[in-house]
Amino acid sequence: MRVALVHDYLTQFGGAERVLEVLMEVFPHAPVYTLIYDPAVLPASFDQRRIRTSFLQRWPLSRRHHRFFPLLMPLACEQFDFSEFDVVFSATHSFTKGVITPAHTMHVSYCFTPTRYIWDDCHRYIREFSHNSWLKRLAPPGLSYLRLWDYFAAQRVDHYLTLSQYVAGRIRKYYQREALVIAPPVEVDRFKVSQQIGDYYLIVSRLVPYKRIDVAIEACERLGVPLLIAGTGPEHKELVKRAGKWTRFLGFVPDADLPALYAGARALLFPQEEDFGITPLEAAAAGKPTLAFNAGGARETIIPYHTGLFFNAQQPESLMAAMQAANAITWDPTAIHAHAQLFRRQHFLQKIQETVHTLWMSYQANHATRHA
Repeated sequence: MRVALVHDYLTQFGGAERVLEVLMEVFPHAPVYTLIYDPAVLPASFDQRRIRTSFLQRWPLSRRHHRFFPLLMPLACEQFDFSEFDVVFSATHSFTKGVITPAHTMHVSYCFTPTRYIWDDCHRYIREFSHNSWLKRLAPPGLSYLRLWDYFAAQRVDHYLTLSQYVAGRIRKYYQREALVIAPPVEVDRFKVSQQIGDYYLIVSRLVPYKRIDVAIEACERLGVPLLIAGTGPEHKELVKRAGKWTRFLGFVPDADLPALYAGARALLFPQEEDFGITPLEAAAAGKPTLAFNAGGARETIIPYHTGLFFNAQQPESLMAAMQAANAITWDPTAIHAHAQLFRRQHFLQKIQETVHTLWMSYQANHATRHA
């Protein structure tokens, strides 16, 4: 079975790229097709010899400013030639679900999310697109074109996989397609169970508006409890303005230092709505509960009163009530850790291998029948 992997663009090393890294292990001989590639931001596991890029790679400034070229990305991904492959496996949150494959080639897409700024985030995207009034006027027709292309391109996929039932519902809504849920891999083996009850609350996150870190800051400041925030992002200055003596910003924290940070925490705070959410499971692997906003993928990975608690409004008062309720619970770190083991890297590897093999056997049989 000749396999090709496809990813939107390799210009950062985040959650989607970590999944791709594991997929490269599942399919060790598969080349990786991507629109734009920046080797400077990726670990050594992304062997440059496996990477195949689009014409956008040769454009000036494309590595740093790829988001300026959304109208060209459909054209770029449609020009990839997959005639030599049996299976194309795309790991995508935007354009590369729309690659064109020949009739003999099966396309399986692990869809992290339907393209957010085209669909449910489109109105906010237009508001924030540019301060230039002329550019802002061009955004709506541009998004309308991309929305049409994205819907019809999404129909080219033979089988959808995704990371949570929450995202499967969005795929159903926007693409009218069903998706099999396979939770993404979590590096839980890096974390040790900690029996100690820490003296601070923890956030591990990029500092961007939808993460609602402001809610956690205000809750901790009003309760007078320490909050440590690990991460960087464009909201840093605004969040610093909101913070008082109980909040400390750690900036970027290397992966190697995260286990000790989780071990010393009382609990992880998770005030955002996410498609899945890796950090609650990292916290669980360290035996720590998570206090999470009751929405999105967190509802599929947190068990109330067992591995964490939910709060129902993205307001400080709601989070404060959950923090006080959590203090009255005697948490079992070993049981919390055991729950995290369900999301181990090895489980993802095995499930992907089995699923792709089964789908390919079925695809071959159907293809042979059609041409009999």
